Amino acid sequence: MADYVLELEGIRKAFGGVPVLQDVDFRLERGSIHALVGGNGAGKSTLMKILTGVYVKDAGVCRVNGRETVIRNYNDAKKQGISLIFQELSLIPTLSVSENIFLNKEIKKGRFLDIKAMNEKARKLLLSLGIDIDVEEKIQNLSVGCCQLIEIAKALSSNTSVLVMDEPTASLSDKETEILFQIIDGLKKKGISIIYISHRMNEIFRIADCISVLCGGKMAASKPVSEYTLESLIECMLGGKKNEQAMVWKERETPVGEKVMLQVENLSVGKSVKEVSFQVKAGEVVGLAGLMGSGRTEVMECIFGIRKKTGGRIFLDGREVNFKNVRQAVNGRVALVPEDRRREGLVLMHSLRENMIVTDFNGVKSSGLIRTDKMNAVSEKAVQDLKIKADSVTTRLFHLSGGNQQKVVIAKWLNTRPKLLMLDEPTAGVDIHAKSEIIEIIRQFIREGNSVIFVSSELSEMMAVCDRVVVLHDGVKTGELTHREIDTEEVLQRAIQNN
Repeated sequence: MADYVLELEGIRKAFGGVPVLQDVDFRLERGSIHALVGGNGAGKSTLMKILTGVYVKDAGVCRVNGRETVIRNYNDAKKQGISLIFQELSLIPTLSVSENIFLNKEIKKGRFLDIKAMNEKARKLLLSLGIDIDVEEKIQNLSVGCCQLIEIAKALSSNTSVLVMDEPTASLSDKETEILFQIIDGLKKKGISIIYISHRMNEIFRIADCISVLCGGKMAASKPVSEYTLESLIECMLGGKKNEQAMVWKERETPVGEKVMLQVENLSVGKSVKEVSFQVKAGEVVGLAGLMGSGRTEVMECIFGIRKKTGGRIFLDGREVNFKNVRQAVNGRVALVPEDRRREGLVLMHSLRENMIVTDFNGVKSSGLIRTDKMNAVSEKAVQDLKIKADSVTTRLFHLSGGNQQKVVIAKWLNTRPKLLMLDEPTAGVDIHAKSEIIEIIRQFIREGNSVIFVSSELSEMMAVCDRVVVLHDGVKTGELTHREIDTEEVLQRAIQNN
């Protein structure tokens, strides 16, 4: 008989009268890795937030170690040994690594914090997990990938028996992902049970023991990983609908133009980028490929006026530009969809409508005042054009799924009518269907003669949409490939790795 550390039965949850979860059952065996998958809006994050006390269920039963339990808040969940590593990181940027790990459970000597003891315990914890990070370093100085690993250490610093990981590898490099998998394997051997939420199917088949599939707020399937194939899993996630096959190159309806939209010459950005040169033509998608730390993001942020260049020249539409801030870049018809949509792209507590207009207040003003009817018109057009699923344009963004949040980020920048759109990991943490829709948005954008710089860790996406790929390594351009030269993912992977 199976030993369940966790049992959820008949879980229901609705927001504003709209059902999100309908009679969902979920069981987690002790010491197992149980993957939870489904499309955006399927209810995965909602179910886990109920489990960890962020939301309160409308109906259903929760049992921990066979005993019925009521989880009203995050502290209740912690007392039951349940920890959630949020997809949106919860670390405090101005505190050190050790201060974040021991937040709300600080070690004291008398009335004062015992910083030395916290640093020592944090160091031992990180080393036990195979993580090599300076515990005295401020979070704001670390990469998103490092922060994800620290989140795991923070969760395990408590008496955790059930660990929920929501898209844990979305911002990790290949090396960091391997470290994570080693950590997960070690935790499993110690009897810790893991619920693993991810849209990356290869990861799930690699590490999971069981897979549960949510579709439309209902549990569509739950069985051992050996009983699935990739095709059957995708079909189950899509509710029986066939994959749209958007991750396949589609021959162009209109050819790439001859006009050079962007010319970058010997660009240097501090120590991050060193004399990088490339161009983007009208109606062309150029990918920037490389590992984390290769300089991809820094190149785009420099073009966009967020970072200051220390050398080189940038020409836009034949004119030399040197944007000193984002507003100048927007006025120059350039837009950037950032890597971290929650910290840099959206205000989650505000409505869809309010997020849509922040890039172009003038477009919704009349006589110096913001007009509600104009706000509604802009937002409703974006909802229709980009197929954003929301109850209304006044819905707060934290109620939307990751894929729909990402569409809002893209929509608000398209609202500025850019000639050059730069996208940094635009499909991170979104499901297969939403990825297809985002790729199609890009294709439509370039059909209109506009240009795109595209960054993605998913090589299949780069192959599907990029006309050319510029390869970066440690801030240096090491190669450039046309679409026809990249006939397999292995070709692109070798170009990235062989430096």
